[in-house]
Amino acid sequence: MKSTSTKRPSISDKTSKRGLLGVHVSSAGALGNAIDRAEAVQAECLQIFTRAPGMWRARDFRPGEVETFRAKRAALGNPPLLVHDLYLTNLASPPGDLRDKSIATLVEERERCAAIGADGLVCHMGAHLDVGVALGLQRFASALSEVLARTAGNPVRILLENSAGQGTTLGHEVAHIAQVLDQVDRPDALGVCLDTCHLFAAGYDLRDEDAYQALWDEFERRIGLPRLRAFHLNDSKRGLNCRVDRHEHIGRGEIGKAAFQRLLSDVRTAGLPMIIETAETADMHRVNLELLRKLRTLSLKGKSR
Repeated sequence: MKSTSTKRPSISDKTSKRGLLGVHVSSAGALGNAIDRAEAVQAECLQIFTRAPGMWRARDFRPGEVETFRAKRAALGNPPLLVHDLYLTNLASPPGDLRDKSIATLVEERERCAAIGADGLVCHMGAHLDVGVALGLQRFASALSEVLARTAGNPVRILLENSAGQGTTLGHEVAHIAQVLDQVDRPDALGVCLDTCHLFAAGYDLRDEDAYQALWDEFERRIGLPRLRAFHLNDSKRGLNCRVDRHEHIGRGEIGKAAFQRLLSDVRTAGLPMIIETAETADMHRVNLELLRKLRTLSLKGKSR
């Protein structure tokens, strides 16, 4: 494999480094292609889909595909690898076909993640479908418990992702995530992935120092920092508390560069994979990563929080 000229940071070094910067890359053609695409933009971590995100049915891995993927990743020092669940899953749905499909698919996806050696499986918290937040969270926690029971022994941590709060979606409040984690008391199996665009759209103002600190205070109080396992780094096309999930390239949206520099300077984010999920082109991946690296360099020269 062609090597890159930029030295990759040590995954385990959490003292001299901050968050590990990476991208969501396509695995179209073969899983190993995702590693090639991540290497081409010098990503320090990556996220993929193992299937088409808008389809229930997944294609089987081809003979040798998993082995090639693992070998390519190992050649890069095994950068952190996240898998994103498909978009159709709704564990908060009522008993019936959608709930059954959602559980069965998440079970299958966790098994696929284990096969390729993923570090985490990012999962949306679904929508309550007009029955109310309390019942929606209860249904989600019950279905998630069933998934964990059916994949007992699987080492891949499921990461609950916060939402923008669009429609009846769950997870736009830290309290929602905390409630599920309390109901499904499996710290070995569950964690959290925070999306910056979703936080902002849900009303958490990352631009304001006091609001930023209040978010961390609430997260620590309700969930605890050890449960935080990853970030999605996305600017927002829409304004604060818009409740609309529209990702924008870093520094070109309503959140702005200063907020991302603050996040990268925070020791609470040290060593965590931080994945860009903006429009997936190699050119824009490079632009976004270059900007974030500059902001990280500036943050390292400044005072740590």
